[in-house]
Amino acid sequence: MSEQKTDIQKTIYDSAKTHFLGNFPDKLPIEQAYVHIGMYLGWIIEKELFSEYFEDEAEVQMLRFRRKEISCTILSEIWDGYLGYELFNKDGNMFTYYYYGGGLYHRDYDEVLVKKLPSIYHVVDSWENYNDMKQRIDVRYSDWKKIISR
Repeated sequence: MSEQKTDIQKTIYDSAKTHFLGNFPDKLPIEQAYVHIGMYLGWIIEKELFSEYFEDEAEVQMLRFRRKEISCTILSEIWDGYLGYELFNKDGNMFTYYYYGGGLYHRDYDEVLVKKLPSIYHVVDSWENYNDMKQRIDVRYSDWKKIISR
């Protein structure tokens, strides 16, 4: 477990910058690279799995997100599309390492939202899409909690 803990403490789970430099479609607005990251950050906020650092740095934006005054894209843009270990508390990091870092989040995102769209970047940043994804993450989180409590 100590090796995994060390790995978690250094983990960058995602970064919009890597998407810009990858297969990002030229015809889409750059903001679309932030949607999938923002949806996950939104869920982290709702479950209160964020770190004190995250809260200290983004307290107002977190409140605005909870009030649906800013979207998932804007939430992600605040952090420049960065999703790293220092944004999460201990449970948040352990779950993110398992779920996001392990690739399950991306598979769920494809299944729930991408479906027949050309890419993950074509998913619309909407509250309906966020809620659909949130339900799936809730199930995965519940399942994970059962696994770790054994």
